[in-house]
Amino acid sequence: MSTSPTTSLTAHNDGLPDEGFEQISEIFAKHLGNANGGMAFCVYREGKPLARFYGGGTVKSGGEAATGAAAPGPWNEGTMALLFSGTKGIVATVAAILIDRGLLDPAATVASYWPEFAAANKAEATVAQLLSHTVGLVYVDPAPADRYDNRAQAAVLAAQEPLWTPGAKVAYHALTYGYLAAELFFRVTGKSPGELFRELVAEPLDLDIYLGLPESLDGRLATIFLPDDYAISTLLKDPERRKIVERMYAGSLLGDDDPFNSLAGRRGELAAGGGYATADAMAALYSSLAAPTPALVSAATLAISTSTFSEGVDAINDRPLRFGLGYELADPLGTYGPVTPAFGHSGAGGGLHGAWPGKNIGFSFLTNEMLSEDKDRRAKDLLGALATML
Repeated sequence: MSTSPTTSLTAHNDGLPDEGFEQISEIFAKHLGNANGGMAFCVYREGKPLARFYGGGTVKSGGEAATGAAAPGPWNEGTMALLFSGTKGIVATVAAILIDRGLLDPAATVASYWPEFAAANKAEATVAQLLSHTVGLVYVDPAPADRYDNRAQAAVLAAQEPLWTPGAKVAYHALTYGYLAAELFFRVTGKSPGELFRELVAEPLDLDIYLGLPESLDGRLATIFLPDDYAISTLLKDPERRKIVERMYAGSLLGDDDPFNSLAGRRGELAAGGGYATADAMAALYSSLAAPTPALVSAATLAISTSTFSEGVDAINDRPLRFGLGYELADPLGTYGPVTPAFGHSGAGGGLHGAWPGKNIGFSFLTNEMLSEDKDRRAKDLLGALATML
């Protein structure tokens, strides 16, 4: 273990070659030197750590902690943070388990589980289309006032006309993915997404991951912050589609309030972006899935869930996409580094959590300092170095 007083960097080498470990340490330290907050990068193999790095602070330099969150201090292995869309990866794991147990069929229509969804030309939309971002419901219209009422939001989506014939186009369903998946899971099991994740994933693997954070854990939570120049959909130039993006993210990444640090957000179970975890727990989860005999789900079902169900340029955002059944897959932008196959899910602001199944590796980059995608090299640099030593 090494600690730097200038960067507050703590690093643990649990099994990497020394030279490679030092290379990653230098990259982590470089990014930490430019940071105003904190971060962690953890690498696990089959549930056990290979290397762990923590640094910076739980709040913005010179800033204050959110209500009830961790007091200003160093980021350590117990520090938790909001996953943003990294949550979709843990929800995809729930979907894989339900498929594995015969409770969900990707080829079945959504309406066969959720009859109201057949309205407005969606009778033939399939579970696979819903989970792979091709169903054409990228915003809720009209949106209920309570963004944390999963069932109310889903009821509107069930009656809503899609923007295209389901399956015809792929576009990232940033928030609606969660409402849709939560309702589908509820129709199959009668349980909320937080309950399901706890029972099917977190408790069996003893993971520090929550979809709906208990109040008792607030004091471990890093405070999220955005730089003044933070931007979304940085590849998008079309002004008309920019209006759709603004509608999609109204009240979340766009807006005057602060849902990232709110008490309501912590207690809500937003399956698109309301998960909380440590970097260790996320790396452990994905490494367990990347093992030759995956934990929680059969290898055959995981292979299906991580095969390509949609691929192309986002019809709204102009960003290259590739999805399995809820999992992001390796894409032309190199989101998951230079290793293929890969699966997982990224999060707004730079978080990235995933697996390299060919190497039995799970990894997680977690931070409270949000950077725009076109300016953020943190996870890519770390994964690029990691790939050279495995």
